[in-house]
Amino acid sequence: MKITYEEEIIEIQKPMTVIEILKDKCNEHIIACKCNNQIRPLNYLIEEDTKIELIDDSDKDGIKIYIRALMYIMSKAFEEIYPEALISIEYQLSYSMFCRIKNMEVTDEILKKVSDRMQQIIEQNIPIKKVTMSKEEGKKFYEENKTSKGKLQLDCDDKDYITLYYCEDYYNYFYGVMPISTGYTKIYSLEKYDNGFILRYPSREDITKLVEFKDNKQLLLALQEYEWIHKRLKEDTLHKLNNKILNGEASDIVLLDEALHEKEISKISDKILEKEKVKVVLIAGPSSSGKTTFAQRLGLQLRINGLNPVTISVDNYFVEREDTPIDENGDYDFESLYAVDIKLFNEHISELLNGEEIEMPTFNFHTGHKEYKGQKLKLEENDILVIEGIHCLNDELTPLIPAENKFKIYISALTVLNIDYFNRISTTDSRLLRRIVRDYQFRGYSALHTLRRWDSVRRGEKKYIFPYQENADVMFNTSLIYEISALKPIVQPLLEEISNQEPEYAEARRLCDLLQYFVPIDKKFIPTNSLLTEFIGGGDFKY
Repeated sequence: MKITYEEEIIEIQKPMTVIEILKDKCNEHIIACKCNNQIRPLNYLIEEDTKIELIDDSDKDGIKIYIRALMYIMSKAFEEIYPEALISIEYQLSYSMFCRIKNMEVTDEILKKVSDRMQQIIEQNIPIKKVTMSKEEGKKFYEENKTSKGKLQLDCDDKDYITLYYCEDYYNYFYGVMPISTGYTKIYSLEKYDNGFILRYPSREDITKLVEFKDNKQLLLALQEYEWIHKRLKEDTLHKLNNKILNGEASDIVLLDEALHEKEISKISDKILEKEKVKVVLIAGPSSSGKTTFAQRLGLQLRINGLNPVTISVDNYFVEREDTPIDENGDYDFESLYAVDIKLFNEHISELLNGEEIEMPTFNFHTGHKEYKGQKLKLEENDILVIEGIHCLNDELTPLIPAENKFKIYISALTVLNIDYFNRISTTDSRLLRRIVRDYQFRGYSALHTLRRWDSVRRGEKKYIFPYQENADVMFNTSLIYEISALKPIVQPLLEEISNQEPEYAEARRLCDLLQYFVPIDKKFIPTNSLLTEFIGGGDFKY
């Protein structure tokens, strides 16, 4: 067998694991590998010609594995010291995972004991073994052990087996590849936070230390509000959601979630009306948050309140293509604030607020230039500007507009649905699935193209959007508990088209593995004013 690693060809005569073949290359930061563009543990057995890439803990896939291992080790430590504790890993906050103990009050003593035990487990470098069993063996296992950890796998029709990770006598299921032992995750901290605690971890930029924790109170409140409502509706885990869909309750799920959106948008409109000096509503959020549809639905609620919304898109104020900033890879950085013609944008907004008439530009994305087609705009009495764009929470975009005239809204798809109490569904994954579908439906891009661009998009969000989210007057969660179930029939075939010859195959495979757990919802149940129609089509709004 021929093994390709970087520019080197290595011949082996019998099946060997990756770590055996490349033992001199596997230092303490090499946490996993890719074999023919699929993510594997370091003890993966090579039985055919294979191209191998090593993944260190500063890689985008490596840090996910690092965090996953920390959650597994934390869960093991809790079970050993407080076996009665019902741990729930809720959501991500500022380089940390927010967790709760459902049946116990979180104390410093509890966290100190668990943290100390975690440190012992890490120092002992105990093997983590993946155990695979047939569905029949799995059913017998769950009957004998009276546990629900990883039980959702039994409901997955796309798989004829289940897997569990064992470390000594502790077992659990964590979605995705694990390190081969516990010694890879040395940097962490457990700290009390709100009504639970946070598991802190380093960033991939510097894996040797923790990042300063930035409190995200508004973000936490937005997540908790949606989580509380969906718990009341008994839809807070994927198992419960799937059962409801299978029981013929898809329409009820969709209508209740859409009613929640409408209620929250109405509340935001009322808050804007209460602030009499507000003349400009600024809406920002990361890619595929549903900003455009939200702006139009908010506009309807503002009209009910006697205000006439006039919508302006920042996208029409891009600088000329030749003036667009260049990123570190030599590509156009369309996510940069300075890709916007800030001077012209502020002049136009100021003129409108002063009662003057302007001629609106339309940006031609094919030619890379602004065009003027005679579209005139002048604000009348009770008109209010509604502006959406990724930089709208950054005051550098609107330096000439007085703060009292601005109302800032941050929106994002803040997923509150978890696979189970140990495996959360990433907000980023939800947005990526939305974007893949939208790019295919309306922009003619393949899933491969979207995956290739995603890292650049994420860098832009991290640099230009997330630092300003707490500047918002209000946050709106655009996630829908049912949305991945609705996206699945469209997005799964697009991901399956990606060949294992492509570097993006690993990411496509990971997303397909996630989708297999979802029971699909038919598109016919989705209302035509839903935020989701911005991605799947069939909506009432024009874009």
